[in-house]
Formats: sequence, C-alpha cells, structure tokens
Amino acid sequence: MAAAGGSSPLLTSDLGAQARVQRRTLLILALATILGGLGVGASLSAGALLIADITGNPALSGLGSTMNAVGAAIAGMPLAKLAAQRGRRIALTTGNLIAVGGAALVITAAALHFGPLLFLGLAVLGIAVAVQLQSRFAAADLALPERRGRDLSMVVWSITIGAVTGPNLVGPGERLGDAAGLPGLAGIFIITIAAQFAAACVVWFGLRPDPLFESRRLVRVAEKAAGPQTSAAGAPDQSVSRIPQYLAISVIALAHAVMVGLMAMTPLHLTHHGGSIELVGFTISLHIAGMYALSPVFGYLSGRFGAIPVVLAGFVVLGLAAVGTFVGGDNVVIIQTALVLLGLGWSMATVAGATLLTDLTPLAHRPKRQGQSDTAMNAAGALFGAASGVLFDAGGFPVLSVVAGALILAGIAVAGRLALLARG
Repeated sequence: MAAAGGSSPLLTSDLGAQARVQRRTLLILALATILGGLGVGASLSAGALLIADITGNPALSGLGSTMNAVGAAIAGMPLAKLAAQRGRRIALTTGNLIAVGGAALVITAAALHFGPLLFLGLAVLGIAVAVQLQSRFAAADLALPERRGRDLSMVVWSITIGAVTGPNLVGPGERLGDAAGLPGLAGIFIITIAAQFAAACVVWFGLRPDPLFESRRLVRVAEKAAGPQTSAAGAPDQSVSRIPQYLAISVIALAHAVMVGLMAMTPLHLTHHGGSIELVGFTISLHIAGMYALSPVFGYLSGRFGAIPVVLAGFVVLGLAAVGTFVGGDNVVIIQTALVLLGLGWSMATVAGATLLTDLTPLAHRPKRQGQSDTAMNAAGALFGAASGVLFDAGGFPVLSVVAGALILAGIAVAGRLALLARG
C-alpha cells in the first residue's frame, strides 16, 4: 500500500543535487514558519482579550480560536489547489499576504469597536494557520521516503518558537498600539502584519526552485530515462485506492479534534477549581511544548518503524490524556500531566499521519489530498471545540473526557484498518 507514494522515480535522479535543494527548502520553510508563527501565537492571545473588550462578554472570548480554526479550514483546499496549479511558493506567499489583510481588519475593528468585523478579521487571519499546515507538506515534496517524516516534522517543530514566544509579545504590542493611537490590544496585530509580511518575503524570494514543481520535474526526468512503460508524473494513477488516503485524513482529524476539545476547556476547569491565570498560562505552555518540542523524534520514528505504529501509539497516549482529565479533578499535577500527554499524542498522530498521507498518495494528487486533510483537521477541531463547551457545562471534564475517549477509540479503529490494508 505504501508503495503508492513511498517509492518514487525521483530516487533515480541526482540525489546529491536533490539533497542540497531540500536542505535549502527546509531552511526557508522553517524560517518562514517561525516568522508567521510569531504573529499567530501573539494574535491568538490578544484576539480573545479583544473579543471580551469589544463585545463586553468574556464568555465569547473562546470564539477567537474557533474563528481562527474556521478560517484555516476554509482556506485549506483553495490553498492546496493553488499550490497544485501555481506551486507552493505562490500558494504560501498568497496565504501570508491574505493573513496580513486579516490582521488589518482586526485593527480596524478594534479602532471602530465593531464586533462583527473583529470576528471576520480573526477568521481571515486563520489563513496563517493553513499556511503553516501546508508548509509541512511542502517540506515533504523533495524528501526521500525514509526521511519524509523527519523533514516534515522539522517544519512542525519550528512552530514551537512562534507558539511560545508570540504570547509574550502582547505587552510590547500594547505599548505599540498606544504609541500609534490605537486601542492597546490592537497593537499586537501590527506585529502580526510585520511577521506575516516578512514570512511572505522569505518564501517569495527564497523558495526557489519551487519544491512541488521540482519534484514533478525530477519524476519526469526519471520516467523519461526509465522508458515509456512508466506513467507520466502528472497523470492520475487509477490503480491506487483512495480509501487508505481518506482513512489517513480521518486519523489526523480525529486526533486534532480530541486535542482541541480537551485543551479548550482546560482553562475553565482550572479556574473552576481555584487555579490562577498564571497557572492556566503555565499549563497551556506545557501542553504546547508537548505538541511541538518532540515532533522531530516522532518524524524519525515514522521513518524508522513506519507511520502507522506511531499513529497507533499516538492514540494510546491521547487515551492516557483523556483518563487523566477524567480523574484529575482539582489535582493540578494530574491535569498538567494529562495536558502534556495530550500534546505528545497529538504530535505523534498528526506528524505520522501527515507522513502516511503523503506516502499513500501519488504525486499528482498530493496537494489535493493534503488540502482536504487540512480542511478536515481544522473543521473537526472547530466542531469539537465548540461542542466541548456544551459537554463541559453538562458534566465537566469527566463527560467531555468520555466523548473524547469515543473519538480516540474511533481513531484506533481507523489506524487498525490502515494496518490491515498495509498487510495486504
């Protein structure tokens, strides 16, 4: 099954030249992701505070991350289609520039004190998240099959810098907003504009040759050398079943839904049990570290032992996290441990899942499937994130954890089905 995308004619090309281009590609993508992540990490924190300030209803502040996810979900497939037609460089740059427009809308909404425009701006800004997701797939375009998981995970890891550093820019952003005559919280989005524009410039000037187009060129060269019996790089491969590809998309979406749902209610759970804002911030930081810090390890393990075992292990770790949130109650150590496990399980399932999807999909169809995966992933996160509030209100973390457990069991079943298909 993995041979559909795992073995590639481009392996017969000049591997030394391919490796040099891939190293440069990874460097450019990592730098652009760090820059873009700074703006995203900062704006998520400020967006929640702005919603509470403008609407006067703190209960609506959680909609900031929801709108961000909705924007990312909507943008996933159009960006992938653009990449297939015009290349990764055009798609990623376009996404960054649209995100600049989203940040500008947020600033305008803050200045006008107009809530609907604020929600629209946060949704448009969510395109920056879609760009980050597509960047990890761009890192796999020229990667050798055995290094695909590792290369993809290096771009995922680079998100860590922005995710951790970004929220610390809220203070400087407030001072910048005051200096510009804007509401203080709007100032952080000036930094977001600068960061997204810088990321667009890095990709536009640095991502040459385009990794997707270069991989297609290498396939054509290899197929020409191999003779007419091989199919053209851009031709659909009718012999490859789409079912495993959709199953891989499903495991990524299920893992992401579990992570978003449990993470979204953690601040409320901690404060309900007397936790301080500082405790909430520290716990979420631990969770974010779990999400990204070890992603290269999981990418390496995917290449070493196969992506499906890592996906299965990821769902087992997610299950341990759900047990922790179910029994945690007012025990801060258990809740924090559960949140770290939640991040680790998510990282294992999504890094290995993205590697698996790339392996399973013929080159001609990869951008389309990758876009479908990003859309499904963000849509699942937005839906379960929104439902988590209702479930939490009905029975706290125990009820939410039980529903998350059902999603985890579904993920294990899907991954098990993939394993059976792999055995043939």
